[in-house]
Amino acid sequence: MTPDFTPEDELLFLALGGSGEIGMNVNLYGCQGRWLMVDLGMTFSGNEYPGVDLVFADLEFIEERASALDGIVLTHAHEDHIGAVPYFAADLGVPLYATPFTADLVTRKLEEAGIADQVELVIVDDLEQFQLGPFGITYVPLAHSIAEGHALLIDTPHGRVFHTGDWKLDEEPIIGVPTTEEELCEIGDEGVLALVCDSTNVFNLAESGSEGAVYRALHEEVAKWSGRRVLVTTFASNVARLHTLGAVAEASGRKLCVAGRSLDRIIEVARDSGYLTEFPETVDFDTAMGLPRGEVLIIATGGQGEPRAALARIAEEQHPIELTAGDVVLFSSRQIPGNEIAVGRIQNLLAQRGIMVVTDRQSMIHVSGHPGRPELEALYGWLRPQILVPVHGEMRHMAEQARLGLETGIPRAVVQKNGDIVRLAPGKPGKLAEVRNGRLILDGDIIAPADGDAMVMRRRIAREGVVIVVVGPKGGIFVEGVGLPLDEDYAAFVAEAEADVAQALGKLRGPAARDKDTLVEAARLAARRAAGRWCGKRPQVRVIVPGEAA
Repeated sequence: MTPDFTPEDELLFLALGGSGEIGMNVNLYGCQGRWLMVDLGMTFSGNEYPGVDLVFADLEFIEERASALDGIVLTHAHEDHIGAVPYFAADLGVPLYATPFTADLVTRKLEEAGIADQVELVIVDDLEQFQLGPFGITYVPLAHSIAEGHALLIDTPHGRVFHTGDWKLDEEPIIGVPTTEEELCEIGDEGVLALVCDSTNVFNLAESGSEGAVYRALHEEVAKWSGRRVLVTTFASNVARLHTLGAVAEASGRKLCVAGRSLDRIIEVARDSGYLTEFPETVDFDTAMGLPRGEVLIIATGGQGEPRAALARIAEEQHPIELTAGDVVLFSSRQIPGNEIAVGRIQNLLAQRGIMVVTDRQSMIHVSGHPGRPELEALYGWLRPQILVPVHGEMRHMAEQARLGLETGIPRAVVQKNGDIVRLAPGKPGKLAEVRNGRLILDGDIIAPADGDAMVMRRRIAREGVVIVVVGPKGGIFVEGVGLPLDEDYAAFVAEAEADVAQALGKLRGPAARDKDTLVEAARLAARRAAGRWCGKRPQVRVIVPGEAA
């Protein structure tokens, strides 16, 4: 009998996404027969999923237990924490909880998806406690690279959990007022059973740095390039950085121009939520291009090399914003692992046109939104948890944070991965069981398994190409190859492949010659062997026979 994993008089933790990877965060807490979900994120696809943009955690475990789910609490508005909401929230059928800025962005997502009337969204003020089943929840403001980044203090009958979300320490956060050291120490004094903590920058020996320091560095950097156009690319969601760039533009006497729809949306939402109140009025593209070169500062999306973003189109000279030799692009953003090739392509395009490129390796024009080792150690000392559960990292990050926590004096650490049910209390904490977990992809308009037949076939076609064989009604053979590296040899390959298929079919005798499956297999093997001889590939072969639709 398969266990139903209904939480009893205990406190359970289960990550369906975000543990063993960076992104796609979905976390569950279980207690007294009920479940609480923290965040519902996604990640962007890479070469692993050809033709796919978005990847989600498979929510089958909690979908089968949706009647026991009390709600979904969102820590902040980054896509890896809220990006899956439009695709799954309506089906889960429980309320969403978020602070105002996050709620505004989520509302727009739901409206774009046409399901705003199907999802209950509850707006919660900072520090306002609310109850969901056996879980008492309080938002705890922490600094991050977006407005209203929060940890969650989760009260349960078995003790309190401090779920950090994404965070850092910042004495000059520019936007928002993070919880102070004294307030965090008070939380620790009251007792923390478990710290569920961001692991992203555990290998960084230094603190992440302050947004205030970035302001000073950006101001100095822009001042270096008088008489030249300066473009700054950054994460659209980093409201503090947008505030900084607005202040830099005014201090340097430059008009501000914004390029990128996501930037426009974030600026609008931030203003509606009471942020960016002093952000300067922006000028349109035509006005920006008409200003003297040293009198404009451009903010553009695309710092991760996204091919359709503003920076890529500017680099390719396919955008109304024009840069020429001597102009400067400042990458005020961290290069996300996996994006190196895409970012390098953009930087090379700019460099070959004589446009200067400055990154955070040359100047402190960006700081991370995640904690380095000193910040982790500080939080451990303030909260003094009994248990450390690293999340939000690859396995190497989480294992290293567990080691750091134990060395720092935390009594116990649990290294888990997606699908591991961890019992936090009562008794010794540790892995209780492992449940099915996986990934889903948004393929066109369809959400499908990431390891489904369609994706497996697409990968094979991408690697090996495809050959189509048509057996004509009078025995004629027609072969066409797609994606084979033959070029000038293509016609000779086709001729030989058609002859090989005809020969293979000609050898069939008696019932075999009339059996469709036998005919198809003979043709398939002959065409595939021909491709192997000509190019060393093992293409997928599709055989169409008389009476079969193409």
